[in-house]
Amino acid sequence: MLGAHNPLLKSVRKAVHRGSRTEDGYAIAEGFHMLEEAVGAGLGIGAVLATPRAAERVRWSGAVQVVEEAVFHQISTVENSQGVLALVRLEERTLEECLSGTALVVALDGVQDPGNAGAMVRSAEAFGATGVVFLKGTVSPWNPKTLRGSAGSLLRVPFGVSEWEPFLAEIERRRIGLFAASPRGEMRVDEVRFDGPSALLIGNEGKGVPAEHAEKATAVRIPTEKVESLNAALAAGILLYEARRQRA
Repeated sequence: MLGAHNPLLKSVRKAVHRGSRTEDGYAIAEGFHMLEEAVGAGLGIGAVLATPRAAERVRWSGAVQVVEEAVFHQISTVENSQGVLALVRLEERTLEECLSGTALVVALDGVQDPGNAGAMVRSAEAFGATGVVFLKGTVSPWNPKTLRGSAGSLLRVPFGVSEWEPFLAEIERRRIGLFAASPRGEMRVDEVRFDGPSALLIGNEGKGVPAEHAEKATAVRIPTEKVESLNAALAAGILLYEARRQRA
């Protein structure tokens, strides 16, 4: 049984604290559902850690490393843990892969809340996006809370990490339409054509898309009543739904 000073647990604890992957490059997927999703996606699993009680319920062909209950809750990423987590090899894709074909890409530009980021990835999968790009200044895709917020979608949807300049250069080279969600956009969402290659730029929850990035895009607004703006994840979902509707 692994104790508090075990090197593997120290590595997991550090990754959780930093909101990143481990030094060996593994993402932390907590809960039985996330383990099943990782196995189903065919991803490499470096280890499965579980409390004594949870270990009896784990369905996985490999060995389960049992962790003292009190120690497990010290490394857990959730308040009411199920007592199991997996170290998953979750690799990013290149910009070329994310933007290939008739692209429908969600670009997260300064999104800080991992739950919001995960929800956007979930919507991206639900509405047929070809990829998600995490631009500099956005929460890490390997943050355990981002992965959990995606409910497993991040294990399947192609995603990449990029600085703004190479992202913009690739968008322009491929002639992909760039649309920025904005409560003051000059075009309504139902006036925009998303049936061609498109990239949806979703900005910071409070500040929105940076001005220098927004000027390179067509600003799109979602008509609302009595409220000025929507939650970033909700806005992304509405734009993706409209894109899917047009493409269907």
